[in-house]
Amino acid sequence: MVLRIVCDVFFLVSLVFALAGTKGIIKMPDTFSRMQASTCVSTLGVLGVVIGGILYAAIAMHSASAAIKIGVIGLMIMVTNPIGSHVLARGAYKAGIRPDKPMETDDLGRDFDE
Repeated sequence: MVLRIVCDVFFLVSLVFALAGTKGIIKMPDTFSRMQASTCVSTLGVLGVVIGGILYAAIAMHSASAAIKIGVIGLMIMVTNPIGSHVLARGAYKAGIRPDKPMETDDLGRDFDE
């Protein structure tokens, strides 16, 4: 019973991140801000689900292999989401999409010799 409550708390934390990120995607003014919000949703939102799933698989199901698989999936998401978002942002910048507000330092412009 206590394990179920702990797992549900982790799932609720993920739900809060997902709702906040979804609101951020809707409310943000430009492509780069929306990209940042969507990356936070998928990275931090998955973290609570992964922790809750690992706990449930390891303790309630007594399945270490399922817990390890969930952990590996979570680790891969935590590593690949920020990298993929960064690549998409660089591609959008190179395609000519610019932020609505001027940036103080334009590191991407420096990288593309603009």
